[in-house]
Amino acid sequence: MTEKEKMINGLPYNADEPSLVADRKRAKKLMKEYNDSPVDLKKEVLDELFGQEFNAHIEAPFRVDYGYNIKIGHSFYSNFNLTILDVAPVEIGYHVFIAPNVLIATAGHPVDPIERSNGVEFGKPIKIGNRVWIGGNVVILPGVTIGDNVTIGAGSVVTKDIPSNTVAVGNPCKVIKHI
Repeated sequence: MTEKEKMINGLPYNADEPSLVADRKRAKKLMKEYNDSPVDLKKEVLDELFGQEFNAHIEAPFRVDYGYNIKIGHSFYSNFNLTILDVAPVEIGYHVFIAPNVLIATAGHPVDPIERSNGVEFGKPIKIGNRVWIGGNVVILPGVTIGDNVTIGAGSVVTKDIPSNTVAVGNPCKVIKHI
């Protein structure tokens, strides 16, 4: 199994493997092109980055690790400073709105300092349902699933799954209302 296959499947992998380094360089080049043209926000750059026809709007600046692990539904909008660390798959539904300064992070590192210093990393997929609103300065951690029709309050740190039809806030993020 290649390091890329290990990464995508949530197994420990070596991020310094040459093909993964090349993939990150490719993503950085595309992000620079996209972020340097904020008036014209080049849709074709996102199509190339994600490997899919992209029907959405992302305000620059925008950052990713790879891009090819991200799938986004139609009518998506993200405000400034969205960062998606996509070492594992990130699936975002349709009619999702994201406020400024949001981090979606599938990437993780071992707690053991020896393992960590040896360059071992891992990832866990993140899934965000349909008709979700994510407030400003939210952090979504590896392995989280957010259901449909959810509102995540500003400043929340989402550490566990959030069920559909709810409002959730806080650090750690907890459901405060069912809708």
